[in-house]
Amino acid sequence: MEASDGVYDCKARGIFRKKGISPCCGDKVEFSVDSASKGVIEKILPRRSQIIRPPLANLDVLVFVSSVCEPKPNLLLLDEFIAIAEFKGIVPLVVFTKIDKQDSSEYAKIYRDAGLTVFEVNNITGEGSEDVKAFLEGKMSAFTGNTGVGKSSLMNRIFPQLDLATNEISDKLGRGKHTTRHVQLYKLENGGYIADTPGFSSFDTNRYDIIYKDELAECFCEFREYTSKCRFPDCSHTKEKGCAVIDAVNSGKIARSRFESYLSMYEQAKQLKEWEHKND
Repeated sequence: MEASDGVYDCKARGIFRKKGISPCCGDKVEFSVDSASKGVIEKILPRRSQIIRPPLANLDVLVFVSSVCEPKPNLLLLDEFIAIAEFKGIVPLVVFTKIDKQDSSEYAKIYRDAGLTVFEVNNITGEGSEDVKAFLEGKMSAFTGNTGVGKSSLMNRIFPQLDLATNEISDKLGRGKHTTRHVQLYKLENGGYIADTPGFSSFDTNRYDIIYKDELAECFCEFREYTSKCRFPDCSHTKEKGCAVIDAVNSGKIARSRFESYLSMYEQAKQLKEWEHKND
């Protein structure tokens, strides 16, 4: 635990386990220190946001790193996690890498037009990395991205003192090898912290991240301008006549790929029964 007078090795009191509460990376806590300078966590302060797997609390920004090629972006997966960030009140930041190998403007336009902050980074020259660094100063943020997208390379470029391990893309498999094994929090020189996470496969949408179908449209920020203009107040924005969201898609004001992600997520959400999860 970091305090104003230094860093302490702390253990949580057993009462937390009995209550089913576990301290996690990013928590703000109250702790006491014994004569041997060993700390004991007495209280976990309220969290403004939380992700269960990997365990992270009080995030301001989630940085989604996606390469424009090798591997090709999975836009549905990216949109799913952006929606979760929006649902939890965490700012989503999209970073496209490997722009030295392929133009990223088409992908960047989709998310900028949606109202999201997007950066494009050349991992070879470092172009764009300083903009990412400046955006994150003073914030609690986490980097995540599928294996092989250059997440650790980007973090090394922005924060060379971290000296994170990187691996080359496996030519045989066409995907990267896992290089990050656990959540690690790093303090930035100009204020703020970043957490490195294992990758999208470990960023789980479990029961605490359930988004029901009636809440989903609010998690697509570009929909918000149109949802109140639909013909029917209970519009699902999937196929109804007089739907302002669908009209915006057809007129090019909302990217079709984003709308298709919404439709896919809506179909999944329709299978959820709210009463089954209320007491989870």
